Amino acid sequence: MLPRTTKPAGRLIQGGVAVAASVALLAGSAWACPPEPENQTAQAAGKTAQAEGAGGHAGHFHRADAAATEKSEAVKGVRRVGGVSDAKGAISLMFMDYGHGRHKRTIMYATGDFGLKAYDITADPKVPKLVGQLNMPGMWETEDTDFDPKRKIIYLSRDPRAFGGNTRTGESGIYVVDASKPESLRQITYVKVPAGHTTTCVNDCRYLWTGGPAKADWMPADWGGRPVWVTDVRNPAKPKVHKDPIDTGRNDGKTDYTHDIQVDSNGVAWASGRGGVRGYYTTGRHYDPVAKKWRRATAVDPVPYAGGGLDEATTNSTFMHNSYRAVGRTRNQAADPRRWGNGKLLYVTEETFNDGCANDGLLVIASLEGSYGGEGWRSTPEEKFRLHTVGTWGVAGKEGSDPTSTDCSAHYFDVRDGVIVQSFYSQGTRFLDVRDPTNPRQIAYYRPADAASWQPYWHGKYVYVADNTRGVDVLEPTFH
Repeated sequence: MLPRTTKPAGRLIQGGVAVAASVALLAGSAWACPPEPENQTAQAAGKTAQAEGAGGHAGHFHRADAAATEKSEAVKGVRRVGGVSDAKGAISLMFMDYGHGRHKRTIMYATGDFGLKAYDITADPKVPKLVGQLNMPGMWETEDTDFDPKRKIIYLSRDPRAFGGNTRTGESGIYVVDASKPESLRQITYVKVPAGHTTTCVNDCRYLWTGGPAKADWMPADWGGRPVWVTDVRNPAKPKVHKDPIDTGRNDGKTDYTHDIQVDSNGVAWASGRGGVRGYYTTGRHYDPVAKKWRRATAVDPVPYAGGGLDEATTNSTFMHNSYRAVGRTRNQAADPRRWGNGKLLYVTEETFNDGCANDGLLVIASLEGSYGGEGWRSTPEEKFRLHTVGTWGVAGKEGSDPTSTDCSAHYFDVRDGVIVQSFYSQGTRFLDVRDPTNPRQIAYYRPADAASWQPYWHGKYVYVADNTRGVDVLEPTFH
């Protein structure tokens, strides 16, 4: 089913304007002032992700903990030095540089259910200053938002649950936003796409890969979730969606939920979701271990590289949320490549919410050894292929954790100098030494009483945390 490309919805109203007007410009007259995204409504009602048919992940139906007033904070090896509370609802952050030399500016962009906000952090990185915004109340989900730093374009992924929709019938797509002037953010266009949970740049942001969430009513009955659709944005004003999805058959031969894609420094695109993590070449000529021939890789017809499912004996689910591979120019950022190899390990978030904190999602470190022959693409329920798990780390029972919390799953992370900084929702932001991947070791943590840590980012000497209840926290590590 080929999605229909809509005409540009026009410039969204900037600043503190009427919600109704903003939504009308955003999505047309079909949308009135929207309620909370469906997943938040379901969470409040105590529903489970299975109501969406997503097998434990319908897009963050994470459990709500007790009121923050009943909790205490825990902090070690880090201090909060600043932040912004007017970004409550934050899900993702981006950092974009403008100009050069003494005229250089750095803008931090925050996305969330409010839409998009621009903060200047040039004068004082600890005190982001709001300079522009694109109001999109009811937007969902903008997780791990990606951008083109050369053309100054931001791509906001619209989940079908945005603006009161649902995964069965809701509309999904991509908003293409001109960020060349942070004070005057402008929607260039909007394009419908069959997937819409996350959108990632590939091939120097000339193409986008969009995946998730749970399948729509019109999709094949044997699918477990939405795979990846490719959008050509070489002309950002006229995006072209390729009709055939990719990363199909990811769950032991079954097409299932591809959650997110991370591109490593060698250009390999790693697709995470239910059934594991698989990497693809998207440019150049490579040997295809599945087709058993040399061929040219493209964004719409990638060549399988390596990866596969994660060992269920060492994880609590089969849902892999995002990943990272230290290779090439980033080879020294995680485990010692002289011992563990250049790009031989995958660092993976398993996101799941089971009964009991100890059964929630983990940080998983897996070896790619034995997966370079297309094994992850030939795996079946009868003859399963699984990556070897090198190490895991979970927040349950660890120092700084709240024993009463039931919101303990791992979420997004960032890596620098052998340290992973990772979000664990209401269990806060954790700093893990992963130089020995067989034994990840916690060295610092920041867990405020009302934490809802979604994604942390190293930037300069600080860590910026997108916290869904607090806004943005700016942290300064004090550990050595």
